[in-house]
Amino acid sequence: MINKGEILETIHMISDENLDIRTVTMGISLRDCAGDDIDKLCKKIYDKVTNKAERLVAQCEEISTEYGIPIIHKRISVTPIAIVAEGCNGDFVKIAETLDKAAKEVGVNFIGGYSALVHKGYTKGDRKLIESIPEALARTEKMCSSVNIGSTRAGINMDAVLQMGEIICKSAQLTKDNGCIGPAKFVVFCNAVEDNPFMAGAFHGIGEGECVINVGVSGPGVVQNAIKKLGSEASINEVAETIKKTAFKITRMGQLVASEASKRLGVDFGIVDLSLAPTPAIGDSVAYILEEMGVGTCGTHGTTAALAMLNDAVKKGGVMASSSVGGLSGAFIPVSEDAGMISAARAGALTIEKLEAMTCVCSVGLDMIAVPGDTSPATISAIIADEAAIGMVNCKTTAVRIIPAIGKGVGDMLEFGGLLGSGPVMPINSFGSDVFVKRGGRIPAPLHSLKN
Repeated sequence: MINKGEILETIHMISDENLDIRTVTMGISLRDCAGDDIDKLCKKIYDKVTNKAERLVAQCEEISTEYGIPIIHKRISVTPIAIVAEGCNGDFVKIAETLDKAAKEVGVNFIGGYSALVHKGYTKGDRKLIESIPEALARTEKMCSSVNIGSTRAGINMDAVLQMGEIICKSAQLTKDNGCIGPAKFVVFCNAVEDNPFMAGAFHGIGEGECVINVGVSGPGVVQNAIKKLGSEASINEVAETIKKTAFKITRMGQLVASEASKRLGVDFGIVDLSLAPTPAIGDSVAYILEEMGVGTCGTHGTTAALAMLNDAVKKGGVMASSSVGGLSGAFIPVSEDAGMISAARAGALTIEKLEAMTCVCSVGLDMIAVPGDTSPATISAIIADEAAIGMVNCKTTAVRIIPAIGKGVGDMLEFGGLLGSGPVMPINSFGSDVFVKRGGRIPAPLHSLKN
């Protein structure tokens, strides 16, 4: 039974420590929309998305009011469009605009799934979709895109890696008058998962059911305050136990919202994603958790070890609190979306190289990082290759969401607004790797991928 003290504790977490449900994401299969006529395809997509998600926002707001739990974003993910539109003739940007229109009609914050999975090779549909990404992102507001270029079982598609650098730079150019927002809505994955509720990388995997509800929890501020109460004399074991207990409480709230949304909308409950997702708000930062543990400034020596412990404790505590855990489930380290990460980057303590090291022990990877606007496509491709290699070898999901800040240099700020926040333009290594990334082909899968 839940006692009075636990109820008051949860109220305190919500009111004073930024506890919230970061997202309720409805995954919708569009496989039955496929066809060769792009106009008919767009109509089917619009009709299905608006029909399935018609009550999503209203029901989430009702749950939020009824239980007093903030639900920050309501989102939709769909089957990767490269698969759905494989046999279509015509301009794929029209499909992107249809998704954007449907998202606006039902009132969600984002819709994800303008995606392609090319970790082992391209199809014609993959090529058409990828080539259309910069324009699609420039002409839409709520639509997000992703490409999976590697996996532990397949290796890394270096032809796709090279193309990603070009896509990102072109997208930044096309949206330079809007804060280079295009690349902020685009993620390059290795080992992408099918049930991720978080943008910009959400898509409804081909192994998923017709329609599901996935929930992403948050709560960095709650974890930070729990550690703060322990004091500096507490041992690492005590810190880990406290994080586990706190993660359990946070995840129970996510399980409640997921179950209620699933029941009220009449669709299957998918997963709860345990990821600690920060916001630009002061006191809602993964970096501040690490500093509360005793790391002087996020990015200095000890940061990776502290993050590894945090990530593990969150998973251990959260997995017992939900009937189905999935998605990415860990700690996010998006620079522009985390006030502590922003401060550490501006102070010079946090570098891209350190973020790459931190990727080995947490969720995703180099996320929401602004780099100088004159950074070459080949350099961005090399950064993506490094992140993909970490994911491939370590059997984990890694990703890159990097934004060339057109017209800006190191130290300048790039503003996005909302949950995307703002970030300092970070320096990158001045030496190139053009020859390496332009070799093409595929980095073979590691030996330990042969597990059958």
